[in-house]
Amino acid sequence: MRVLIVEDEPSLGQQLRSTLENVGYAVDLATDGEDGHFLGANETYDAIVLDLGLPEIDGLTVLDRWRKDGKKTPVLVLTARDSWSDKVAGLDAGADDYLAKPFQTEELIARLRALIRRASGNASSELKAGDIRLDTRSGKVTRAGEPVKLTAQEYKLLSYLMHHKGKVVSRTELIEHIYDQDFDRDSNTIEVFVTRIRKKLGADTITTIRGLGYSLEDPEDRTPQDA
Repeated sequence: MRVLIVEDEPSLGQQLRSTLENVGYAVDLATDGEDGHFLGANETYDAIVLDLGLPEIDGLTVLDRWRKDGKKTPVLVLTARDSWSDKVAGLDAGADDYLAKPFQTEELIARLRALIRRASGNASSELKAGDIRLDTRSGKVTRAGEPVKLTAQEYKLLSYLMHHKGKVVSRTELIEHIYDQDFDRDSNTIEVFVTRIRKKLGADTITTIRGLGYSLEDPEDRTPQDA
């Protein structure tokens, strides 16, 4: 999963970036409203953490522009302000959630997980596909109750496919959502990770849809023709 942080306080921005990367997110960081607006408008993210008190363009204006442009990415607003009216203004501008500073990073991570789950139509923190389980809180993956060890990138790819279970996901979409903006998008690492996941979880875990991408389905949802 890929997250954009728009935060002008250098120490907090770097801390959030490091924390989110350590729990498995690909993270881009913008330090003012102008750069934040540009990235949010032109790159693909699963969620955005947006500070309201930004230089160049304030956070409410950035958010309002994204929404008017049709951007539906879940946005978690950060504010140091105590006024309830600022929180209401953020929600009215299109924010999906808010968190007042100072905050515990564990709460921010939990709120991001919830926003991403809801955006992909998943209510539970445990994602399921057949006998495969992925716990978004702990980052653990099991098959038939047995733990499966995945690398960080294998986990990111599997997590994205399980969040979008039953849908065909293109290689480009996978790259956009599991890597930050500096990644070499001509790399063949997606194919390598898919092969590794199949070896660890079963050859039929991920289906290649020729010319379109990849799909992860629950065996119970397959029609007789698919079986």
